[in-house]
Amino acid sequence: MNESEASAKIRGIFPTPVVECVIPNSAGLNFELKQLILEREKSDKGTQHSNLGGWQSDWEFESWGAAPVKTLLDAARGMATQITCDRAGRPVPVNWVTNSWANVNRDGNGNEFHTHPGAYWSASYYVDDGGIGDDPPLGGEFEIQDPRGVAPAMLAPNLAVAMPGGQSIGASELVRPRAGLMLIFPSWLSHGVRPYRGGGVRISVGMNLTPAPQPQTGPTAA
Repeated sequence: MNESEASAKIRGIFPTPVVECVIPNSAGLNFELKQLILEREKSDKGTQHSNLGGWQSDWEFESWGAAPVKTLLDAARGMATQITCDRAGRPVPVNWVTNSWANVNRDGNGNEFHTHPGAYWSASYYVDDGGIGDDPPLGGEFEIQDPRGVAPAMLAPNLAVAMPGGQSIGASELVRPRAGLMLIFPSWLSHGVRPYRGGGVRISVGMNLTPAPQPQTGPTAA
């Protein structure tokens, strides 16, 4: 920059948080979860929501998933509290109400784009990535739509904003699953799963976390 050029500060306003965290020592947990989920799949026809093929359980995973599911949900609730604050940026305790479900995808299965109305945070945890971590062409990536809608495609889709960390120039971003990885994201964020093209099994657990209603305080009507 020469002396005749004005200095500029670019602020990233309203960033979209997507949290990636790896559950430590998850191999044993994943083994137990996989056994539970595949056994349930044998006796339950599953539900149809966003899934394009594959099997999706009911939303009562916590009630039939036993101790391993509690371990997983406790980790999700703890992380949700860690990344949530009050409007002044201060830590705040939150009593999270959760619901959860299991997903099993095999060759050709995926999930269409969708959101999770009525929740605050949503999460996806990977029990088995189906070999995706070792072989990217297998697909099955978690795909996040740009919440700005058509903005990336307007006028000059080949250009991006020169700001720290870069700026997406596409209409979506991909996250490659790997066993033990948990993604947490705002429930309003549109997302899907690209078709899996492997010979294994891709197993994940979906979760919604919503703050429990707070008791009302203050004067009561006479």
